[in-house]
Parts: sequence; structure tokens; C-alpha cells
Amino acid sequence: MSAALLGTDRRTPDVPVRAGQEAAAALLDAAAVSTVRRRAGLRPAPAAERPAPAPPDPRPELPDAARRRLALLLADRGGHTGNRRGAAPDLTELLPQWLAAAGERGYRAPAALLPALLDAARARTDLRPAALALAGPRALWLARLNDDWKFALRGIGGAAAIPARGDQEAGRRLWEEGLFAERVALLSAARRLDPAAGLELLASTWSTERAEDRLMFLDSLREGLSAADEPFLERALSDRSRNVRATAAELLSALPGSALATRMAARATACLRLEAAEDEEGGPVVVVEAPRSCDAGMERDGVVAKAPAGRGERAWWLAQLLESAPLGAWSGQLGGRGPAEIVALPVAEGRRTEVHDAWCRAAVRQRDTAWARALLGPPSAAADLLSSIPGAAPMNAGPSATEAGSSRDTAKLLGVLPEGERASWVAEFIASHGLSDAFRLLGVCAVPWTEPLGTAVVDALDIARDAGSYPWSFSGVMGLAERCLDPAAADRLDKLTARGDEPEDGSPGADGYWSEAFQRLVGTLRLRATMHAELAGQPTPGTGPAPCGAAASGTAP
Repeated sequence: MSAALLGTDRRTPDVPVRAGQEAAAALLDAAAVSTVRRRAGLRPAPAAERPAPAPPDPRPELPDAARRRLALLLADRGGHTGNRRGAAPDLTELLPQWLAAAGERGYRAPAALLPALLDAARARTDLRPAALALAGPRALWLARLNDDWKFALRGIGGAAAIPARGDQEAGRRLWEEGLFAERVALLSAARRLDPAAGLELLASTWSTERAEDRLMFLDSLREGLSAADEPFLERALSDRSRNVRATAAELLSALPGSALATRMAARATACLRLEAAEDEEGGPVVVVEAPRSCDAGMERDGVVAKAPAGRGERAWWLAQLLESAPLGAWSGQLGGRGPAEIVALPVAEGRRTEVHDAWCRAAVRQRDTAWARALLGPPSAAADLLSSIPGAAPMNAGPSATEAGSSRDTAKLLGVLPEGERASWVAEFIASHGLSDAFRLLGVCAVPWTEPLGTAVVDALDIARDAGSYPWSFSGVMGLAERCLDPAAADRLDKLTARGDEPEDGSPGADGYWSEAFQRLVGTLRLRATMHAELAGQPTPGTGPAPCGAAASGTAP
């Protein structure tokens, strides 16, 4: 070893040297003989237990073209670092959509691609639910043999991880002996299939669970929540964990007919009343009287007594009462009016924002479409109110409020509306006011976007182009368009890929960048159409298979 490190010129190795052979070559020969001798002399170790065979996965295999596409998407996943320049589609952003589409069709992942799929899910947490669902039970089998993939055992998703429906004994054994993530998946699946059976499963071990586990299990009751869950949730209001009590109270307040909702309604309606305006021509006014104390009953029902820094105690208690009370209680309290009429009423002492924000949270919690519609108002009015916010967030941040000082979340309110109405509201918003506050609103719209919504987005992007802005100012919206526009729109958008004249007052070179961005948009839409055709086992658009270079670069055939 010392001769090898120092060199045979400085230290003569103690090895036989044949005639005409250099000392260095003799040293390497001796090392090779020593290695063979050492390996040959090893005693075999005791045989390890042979792993059990991987479980079967009866789901159908992917069509050949779709399997090749998945291999390309997985191979390309590490090749991008967020750079949105260039006309080629970004395959990393198409992988989640491909996984979702394959999962909807009930396919299983090819066995040879399971390691790459697990590696992708390990690197990107957003891929894990869809990737593990597609990978199925064989991925869990692999994860138990490789520590790099142990995350799959902590975050099991999909039906493949739970016992077959009707196998009560296997389900009970998994609930009592399984990993925490397996138990969460089992409870969620049980709630989807049979809410009563899921509740019975949770109740069977509730008293022995850790506080943090009780909290996560309780959250699973949101699936299929109904009046049948009320007795269990009422008992949870006395839980020793504050977070468990708060979650139980929130769930009960989402049930307008629950006893907690009735108690909250009595407390909340005592805080608001109608009075005639001092000006006789002004009409009635909502007068607010915040609670003067937070008693033990209020605390048991989920009201947090201590206000956060910078918030008055009485205002803090009032907000919690208003957001927990059933919205149906306000019609009788405020003169038999409907949601739109109540929202239009003036509120005394400048407390309109405070009251409306609490009602917004209640509408989201109770999934009340009529109240959400009334609180949103017409898109033009919402935009006008939003633009009045001092220091309003920049465009891609999206609106989190609709008037000065408000804490309501417009995107969450939109999520209460039916999909079609939601898309129409956002389309009108964008058509009236552009994209400056539309990013988060677009994120709650169903995919693919409806034609009016897609048209509104593309028209707004084209207007921004004509104004001479750079496209990366709208990169978030452009990225959403690539993933959410209907692929059938690709042919209509071809005309936007051409370069036009630079506006005199525009940014230098902006039109060329826009042309490139629209080329990427059109190319991505066509690739998405090809991917869906491949998953359906249909002939892909075009005259034949893509050449190797096109396939490798991600361009559509």
C-alpha cells in the first residue's frame, strides 16, 4: 500500500518482479492476485430471508404509446430549473396532469418504471398522491425494501392501499396494526364508502389515540359529514386537546342543524339588530353590539378567549360567533330578508367589513351558495373594491380581499359556487379588469377551462402583448393556461404565435418574447391532446410517430 501511494520510484514494492517487467506492473499484478485470493477465501454469509413476492395489481396495463410517454416525462423531470424561456413545452408541468389522467382511467404503472416514478414522487411532494395511486401495491412493496422510498409508507393514497370493500376483518386489522398513514387512508376511504362505518371505526379506538392523531383522524370526518356525526363531535368538544376541541366545533358549525349551531345562533343574533337610521330617508341599519365576555360555554363551543395581538377582545369574540352561526338565522333576525338584501344593508359605526368578513368565512364553512354569491357580488364591483385597497398585492398574488382592511378570501368564496358559475364570474372579472388580480381566482376554476373563460384569459394576454409588456410579467397566468386551457383551442391560437410590430411605447423585444410564449402555449396544448389520445389508446394527432429527436425534446407528434 505504501509503495502504491508513494510510487515505485520512491519505494520498492516487496513483490516478485519478472524479467523485463517494471516494478509498477509487478505491484499491480500482485494486487490483482491478492484480490482474487481474498474473494475466493470469503465464507458465504447466512442466507437472508427471501422477500415475499410483490402483490398482484389487477388493473389494466398502459397502452404502449402512453407507457413510452410516461418514460419520457419521468426522464425529463430533472431537466428544468424554472426557466420559462423557449418554445418547447415544459414536461415537468405536464407530469402531474398525465398522472391524474392515467389514474382516472384506472391504469397501473409499468413495473419497470416504478423506481423512476417513486424517485419522482420523492422529489416532488405534489406528485405523491397521484403517483402512489398509479404505482399501486407494488410501489409499497418496493418501498419496504428501499429506505429512499419510505415516504410512500407514510403517505399512502388511493384505493390500492386499503383492503377490498367488504373485507371487514382485514380493515379492522389494518386499523389496529397499520402505520399512521395507512390508518388515515383507511378512515378516509371508509368515510367515502360508508360514513357510518368510518365513524364506528374511529370511535372504537378514540380514547386510546394520541392527541395529534385524534386531530388528524377528526379532520377525516369532513368527508361525508352529516347530522349522524353530531353526537360523537359533541363529545369531542370536551376533549383534553384544545386543537381537537376547536376542530370538533368547526365541524359542528358546518352542520346548521346541530345543537352547537343553535347555541351559536342565539349568541350571534344577540349581537346584531336592525334599527332605523337617524336620517329618516336612510332606511334600516345593522347595529353591532359585540359580546362583553367569553364564558365557559362559549369556550367549550370553540370560541378562543385570548385575542391575537393587535385585535380587540370583543371584536375577536364577535367574529368567531358570526362565522360559527348558521347563516339561515339571519333572515329572521334582519327583517325576513334574503342573503343579497342582508349584504346590501348598511352597518353602523363602520363595521361592515368586520361583519361581512365573518359571514364570508361562514359561507365557505357551510358551503352556502346563495350567501357566497351575495357576498361576492358582480365581478365589476368586486374589482372596484379590490382596486381601492391601499398597497394592494401585485397581479399574480391574487385577491384575498374585496375591500379596504378586509381579510376575506375571494378565491375560497368562489370555490363555493358551482363550477360553471365560478368560471363565468372569473371570465367576466378578467374581461372587465384584466389579469392583474386573477391568478388565484383562476386556480379554483375547473380544468379544462370553459370556452368563455379560456377566451377571456387569452384575450387579456393578447391585450397585454399589444400594450408592450413583457410576457414574464404574466408567467403565472401563462403557465396556468398551458395546463388548463382546452387542448382543442390550439388551432385557434396559432395566429398568436406570429410576430407583429413592436409598439412604439412598448418594451424592446417584447413582441418576440410573446411570440415565443404563445408558441410554447400552442405546443403544450397539442402535446396534451396527444397525451390524452395515447391514454385512450387512440391514434395520436398527426401523420405518424414522432421522430426520435421530437420525442426526446417533448414536442408533440
